[in-house]
Amino acid sequence: MGRVLNINLTTEQRTELELLYKQSDNHVLRQRCQIILLKTSNRKTSDICEIIGIKSQNQVNKWIKRYKSEYSTLGINCLRNIEGQGRKSIFDAKTESEIIQKVVKAERQKLDNAKVILEKELNKSFNIKTLKNFLKALAGDINE
Repeated sequence: MGRVLNINLTTEQRTELELLYKQSDNHVLRQRCQIILLKTSNRKTSDICEIIGIKSQNQVNKWIKRYKSEYSTLGINCLRNIEGQGRKSIFDAKTESEIIQKVVKAERQKLDNAKVILEKELNKSFNIKTLKNFLKALAGDINE
């Protein structure tokens, strides 16, 4: 049996985690808060995985270790993604949105044709779903 990761929280830390868990719009951040809160009640990592719906015990242990090691310097922000993490967007909204809009307007009936044209113009390869998701996000930005 491996070593057990336990966390002891101050009242302030517990309150901070509970508040972020209840008020955050970010699902992943809420999960991370819940991981820490569950671990303080001496639950097994496998139980936490089952409760939260995460398959990897390594992922749960990673966030527990990160909280323990980085809370003193970053505070509750140690549970947030670091700037630059995550998958990078294929399209740059600032520079390529006008070109994409122009081509999609010209080929509005056949998005497959627009995709082929855009792949040549932008010199990028992408899936049609990626284009659709970008257009949805662009429409969301315009509607706000």
